[in-house]
Amino acid sequence: MGTKRQFRIWRGDAEGGDLRDYTVEVNEGEVVLDVIHRLQATDAPDLACRWNCKAGKCGSCSMEINGMPKLGCMTRMSTFEENETITVTPLRTFPIIRDLVTDVSFNYEKARETPAFAPPADLAPGDYRMQQVDVERSQEFRKCIECFLCQNVCHVIRDHDENKQAFSGPRYFIRAAELDMHPLDTRTDRKDYAQTEQGLGFCNITKCCTEVCPEHIKITDNGIIPMKERVVDRRYDPLVWLGSKIFRRGQVPQTSVTSGHSPGAVRSSAAGGGVHSHAGGSHDAQAEVQAQQGVNWHREVPHPTAPAVDASGKLPLTELTFDRAAAPSPFGDDVTFPLPPEHLNFAHPDQDKPHH
Repeated sequence: MGTKRQFRIWRGDAEGGDLRDYTVEVNEGEVVLDVIHRLQATDAPDLACRWNCKAGKCGSCSMEINGMPKLGCMTRMSTFEENETITVTPLRTFPIIRDLVTDVSFNYEKARETPAFAPPADLAPGDYRMQQVDVERSQEFRKCIECFLCQNVCHVIRDHDENKQAFSGPRYFIRAAELDMHPLDTRTDRKDYAQTEQGLGFCNITKCCTEVCPEHIKITDNGIIPMKERVVDRRYDPLVWLGSKIFRRGQVPQTSVTSGHSPGAVRSSAAGGGVHSHAGGSHDAQAEVQAQQGVNWHREVPHPTAPAVDASGKLPLTELTFDRAAAPSPFGDDVTFPLPPEHLNFAHPDQDKPHH
């Protein structure tokens, strides 16, 4: 037999609601989502709650437990005191639909606004080749399960509803960082886009998004801060500024923010309808246009380092053989391992060290 525990759960809809107290049986090894399911089966069959995998990989059961945004399926009851009342509320940042279910469509709208991965036009999907070091750089960001807990705690969205149009949030900053690091992505304006369209300048790196991430992604340290540093290098470094003046010779760059006729332009809701700059935010049309003049949307920006390519312009196969079983080869079934030594064209600095 389990023990009786006290729960306080928010019940209501978009019109309003309140917290209601429940006494629920809790068994050893259960998580908060288990208790909510038992509550649905006994005292509250109409309690609305999203869930899917119950394994911490779908991100559906996001909720606030004792005020902390968490996944219901990953929050063990053993972490609470036996006499503690556990309060469960919906994500505070997003509009309520009913009970613990919120409308997170804001995040999907921002996802649609983010430019997709753009591989070279002459490269077929089966011909993609990347060095392992490039895979590892962006692999961390691919672990995101889109629970939107980081979006929920970001105070730029949470406390300032007027920012939602101009701010994408940490989930999409790491998406921009991932694509900016991708050696096969042909768009060279990811940093500029993050600043001018996604509102990167609004983030003041409090690291609250990193703190609540269930996948332990270093959102701030490995994604947002490096993107901010690259933007600063491009926009405010005096040598870069001088070079832009010399080579552009007074050309006024056009972006989807400054051009006005672009379908993706973001407009301010302030009086006068001026262009809204994510870099400034003064709502003065002339000042906002001037703030954007450090970005040339149509200029091709070379990568700092270019990967070695063969005569066709494609990346060669650069993987080393390894003496341990791993996942299926990303190079296709027509490649057999181990490779002949004469086919290896990449020397790993640790390849001569003995393996234990």
